[in-house]
Amino acid sequence: MRITLEVPDQLMHGLLDGVPIPEMARVRYHLRTPDAIGDVRAAVAAQLRRPEVRGLVSPGQRIAIGVGSRGIGRLAEIVTALVAELKALGAQPFIIPAMGSHGGATSEGQREVLAHLGVTEASAGCPVVSDVTTVEAGRTDDGIPVRIDQHALAADGIVFVARVKPHTAFRGDYESGLAKMISIGLGKQAGAAACHAAGFGDMARRVPALARVLLAKAPIRFGLAILENAHDRPFRIEAVPADRIMAEEPALLLEAKATMPRLPFEQLDVLVIDQIGKNISGDGADPNITGRYPTAYASGGPVVAKQVVLDLTPETDGNANGLGTADFTTVRAVQKLSLGQTYPNGITSTVVGPTSIPMILPSDRLALAAALATCNAVGRAPRVLRIANTLKLEEFAVSASLLDDVAQDPRLEVVAGPSSVAFDAQDDFPDLGAPGAALSTAGREVASVPAGH
Repeated sequence: MRITLEVPDQLMHGLLDGVPIPEMARVRYHLRTPDAIGDVRAAVAAQLRRPEVRGLVSPGQRIAIGVGSRGIGRLAEIVTALVAELKALGAQPFIIPAMGSHGGATSEGQREVLAHLGVTEASAGCPVVSDVTTVEAGRTDDGIPVRIDQHALAADGIVFVARVKPHTAFRGDYESGLAKMISIGLGKQAGAAACHAAGFGDMARRVPALARVLLAKAPIRFGLAILENAHDRPFRIEAVPADRIMAEEPALLLEAKATMPRLPFEQLDVLVIDQIGKNISGDGADPNITGRYPTAYASGGPVVAKQVVLDLTPETDGNANGLGTADFTTVRAVQKLSLGQTYPNGITSTVVGPTSIPMILPSDRLALAAALATCNAVGRAPRVLRIANTLKLEEFAVSASLLDDVAQDPRLEVVAGPSSVAFDAQDDFPDLGAPGAALSTAGREVASVPAGH
C-alpha cells in the first residue's frame, strides 16, 4: 500500500507568506558539566579488571553482550573495548541487539540499527547474532510472563551496555537504564509489550519487577552503566554486578538527572528542532529537554506553545516515533517516514500519539510561519528557539525577543546577530552547524509515505 499526500503549496503560501519571521541570533551555551572520559578503552578495561567483575566470567564461556539502540556517545568504542576485555578473560563473546521493538521488531532491522550505530561484526571483533525469537524465563508474582532473547538465555553469561538517564514517559527509581535494558531490551518486542501492557502508569513497577525475574532466572553477569555529561559524552562507565544492579541503579539515575542538560528558557512560543530520530532519543527528541511528553506520567522542561520538526536523522532509518509530539513538520521529513519502522513503537508501547503525523508544510520557512501564526503570542514578539536536536545544545538560534533572557544568563553568549534569516533557494534554513550552508532538500510537491517498510 502507498498513501500519497498532496501538500497544497500554493494555498500555504497564500495563508502564510505574510507572517513575519523574526530576526535570529546565534547563541553559544556554556554547559556546566563533568569532563568526558578521554580514554574509553582504558575506562572499560579498568572496570572489567576489578576482582568482583573479573570473577564473573570464566575462560571458555560464551558471553552474550546486549547492545541497545540509544544514541550513546562513543558506543562503538565502548562495545569494542568490552569485547576485547572479555576475550582477554578467555571468554567467547557475541553481540545481540537488546532494543525491544526497535528496528521494526525484526531480526534484520535490529542488526541494521546496530550497524547505523557503528556496531558490526567487523568493528567489534565478534559475531552479531540478531534474532527476535524469545523464550519465557519465568513470571512475576502477579503472573506477567517474562521473556528473553533465546540466544542470551542459552549463553553461559549475559552482559549488556546501558545508558542510565531519565525516561521520557514515566518517573520512578528505575527509568532508562540497567533494569529497563534487562526487562525490555533483552526481552525484545515480546518483553517490551509485556512491560508496556498496562500503560506508562504502571511502568515504574513493571520495569523492576520483570528485571528481578530475569536476574534470578537468566545468567546475567553484569551491566556496563554509562553516564553522559551535558555534551552527551560518557563521563562515567561502571560495571555493576548483577546482584547489585537493583540496589545501585537508583543512585546512578539521580546522578544522571543532575548532569542532564536543560534548555535555558522556561517558556517558548515556538521550538524548532532540525532533526529527530531514534539515535537521538526513544521519542525522537528527548521530552526531558523539550517539555513535550508523550504521557501524563512525566513532566519537566519548558512550556512550549508550538513545536516544529524539520527533518529525520539518516540513522533513524525512517523511524519517526516522536513526530506526533510536534505541531508542524515538513514534506522532506514525511518523505523519509517509514510506517513499518515507526508503528511498532506505538503498538508495543501502547502510546500511539507520537507515531502520528502533524501538519505538513512545504518548507522550513512555511513550517515556522505556521507555528508563529498559531502560537497565540498576542501583543508581543514571539519567543522562538531553534536547536539542531536534543543531543546538541552547545549552540542554537534565538529570536531577538529572547536576547534579554540571554543577557541575564552567564552561561549564554551571543556569537552572531540578530539578523534576518537567510533562507535558501528551497525556503529552508541554513544549517545550524555551518552558518550559510544550505540543508539538502527534496522536492516538496508530493510526499509519499511507504506503508509497509
